[in-house]
Amino acid sequence: MIWHLIAAIFAGLGAAGVGLILRLLSGKRLPRWIVPALGGLGIIGYQIHYEYTWYDYKQAQLPASAQVVSTETDQMAWRPWTYAVPLITAFNVVDQSNLVTRETGKDRLVEFILYRFERQHTDHVSHQAYLLNCSAQEMVPLAEESRQPRYTELRRVEASAPLYQAVCDNA
Repeated sequence: MIWHLIAAIFAGLGAAGVGLILRLLSGKRLPRWIVPALGGLGIIGYQIHYEYTWYDYKQAQLPASAQVVSTETDQMAWRPWTYAVPLITAFNVVDQSNLVTRETGKDRLVEFILYRFERQHTDHVSHQAYLLNCSAQEMVPLAEESRQPRYTELRRVEASAPLYQAVCDNA
């Protein structure tokens, strides 16, 4: 976080320096406010760049066996540019190297961990173990310590869903 603050400050100073050079090259015909205005635009430009490259940066840090199964975008009034291009604020990942497959009669059950990455003031990562019945297309979360299914939270998963394809087609 501190490095992004330092980078934003230097982006602002660099842009203000460009404004100062432009003012000097114009023989001081450009108004004085051009220097702080360009400095502010430099800081905002860096912040926008950082926000839109966060997803690609985090995805590059994942192991090769990790597959992104969903992303969430958001539009925010205090970031009006997100109405033109929505900002990715969270994504879910399945690590295919940790899939555990069991055959029970006619059903194929796959146990996996779904990781969730959220962009907040500091990045937030959470995980939850699930059991997916590939035959019935049903998914249920597992309790933390006992690993027992919580049937009250059972939900259906479509065969065309990226989560189903990542878990069942590769298990």
